[in-house]
Amino acid sequence: MKLARAIHFDESDMNVFHTPARTGEWCISGGFEFSNWSEADLTGKARQAFSNGWLGVETFGRVTFVAVTQIEENERTVLIDALAQHFVDIYGAPSLDAARKVATDEVAHMVEICEEQAANTVLTVARELTEAGVREAFRMIEPQEAALDQFAIHGSLDEEPHQH
Repeated sequence: MKLARAIHFDESDMNVFHTPARTGEWCISGGFEFSNWSEADLTGKARQAFSNGWLGVETFGRVTFVAVTQIEENERTVLIDALAQHFVDIYGAPSLDAARKVATDEVAHMVEICEEQAANTVLTVARELTEAGVREAFRMIEPQEAALDQFAIHGSLDEEPHQH
């Protein structure tokens, strides 16, 4: 079974999300957080989380990139339990049992996204508000395509261009 872990190619997530996910934590889409949002909610760091943030299931922070990897059944169970507790604590779910069903579905959705992907495939998510609610689209970047230099371009606008 496969799921995805948070990865960081640079420090940008530390600056663009209110709470950044920790590198290596298991992640899910987390689109449920935005189910009652409107355009008025989409400002600043909240807009960034909505637009392209995966949800870490340890810190409940957001991350731009996740990478597909194997997950063991016992790890999946721990994730479901943590997510169910989050639904009780933050969203007022009536009980852990009721929340566990929704948490199981959320994790299953992420497993479904990851299952057919090769290990180390990098995933991104893009969300938009539509008349019907939140629409999510997923992009897969094959491991051989996911070279670090595609994501982390360093430099300054003040530098002179290099002459060859």
